[in-house]
Amino acid sequence: MMLEIHDIHKSFGDLQVLRGLDLSVDKGDVVAVLGPSGSGKTTLLRCINFLETADSGRLVFDGEEFSLGHISKKDIARLRKKTAFVFQSYNLFLNKTALQNVTLGLTVGRKLDKEQANEIGRRMLDKVGLSDRYDYYPYQLSGGQQQRVAIARALATDPEIIFFDEPTSALDPELIGEVLSVMRDLANEGMTMVVVTHEMSFARDVSKKVIFMEDGRIVEQGESKEFFANPKMERTREFLKL
Repeated sequence: MMLEIHDIHKSFGDLQVLRGLDLSVDKGDVVAVLGPSGSGKTTLLRCINFLETADSGRLVFDGEEFSLGHISKKDIARLRKKTAFVFQSYNLFLNKTALQNVTLGLTVGRKLDKEQANEIGRRMLDKVGLSDRYDYYPYQLSGGQQQRVAIARALATDPEIIFFDEPTSALDPELIGEVLSVMRDLANEGMTMVVVTHEMSFARDVSKKVIFMEDGRIVEQGESKEFFANPKMERTREFLKL
């Protein structure tokens, strides 16, 4: 098991957002996290990657256990070197080219020299179909292209697992396919991914496992084919409109 989360809780003031979730991810898994707006999906992802601090819970990564509520900055930095996060809104630097956006984390965070970082950056942009966009700034790129730059940036650090937070929800419908195509390719290559998404076709056809959340809890989870073909809970069937 690559990643395990046990009994994670998170509140914002009096609002309980996560209420004791458990989650497990094997190497090579693609896990789709579904649920209505406000169910806690994004908060779960942000707590796992320490963009938010959980109130309590345990995280096990590659057999090493950590307290989600009390973890050192050193351990957070160490864990983040093994993970990557793709945001809903791209989070690109507007004053930097596509290549510079991909390489910044390598030169600043990983202390690679510029030549080595550029070689990796170009390779990752090629991988997401942007070999002709190295020197383009975000304003010169479509939303789908910007999100593919963000995916290239995530891949450049050679992560063991990538977290995707609704990576297509900010895109126009005609641009969604190009991002999902890149993610399908990554899944076929064995990349481990946890994907918060509203794209049911991706969850059904690409993910190995589906988690359905509501009100900070997991309502139902299972293998993707079984989850969509034979949901066990009435709330799940209602959500899937079956």
